[in-house]
Amino acid sequence: MEHLQFEFQGSSQTHGPREAVLVGVVSSGNLEVLIEHMDIKGRCSVEIRTSANGYGDIWQAVLNDFASRHDLSNLRISINDSGATPAVVSLRLDQAIGEYMECRDA
Repeated sequence: MEHLQFEFQGSSQTHGPREAVLVGVVSSGNLEVLIEHMDIKGRCSVEIRTSANGYGDIWQAVLNDFASRHDLSNLRISINDSGATPAVVSLRLDQAIGEYMECRDA
């Protein structure tokens, strides 16, 4: 089991306290993503626990793409992975942030 952590600096826009969102399921070739508000000085923190060791560079690339498409601040994203492909990771992250933003606007 590998544990990875990444941080991205968001804009000055703050995503206020909202209901946490959990999407996906940990199973073979899939993952779950939890997004929750946390006051971390405008940063977006991503913590990954994965059964696929040695793919830190791939995770970095997928998360860089995600961060470039979504300017996120004051969020903690927790990922439990069971060998998902980069395309599945990207899809699940987009699904999670979409649901989070929907809850935020409700």
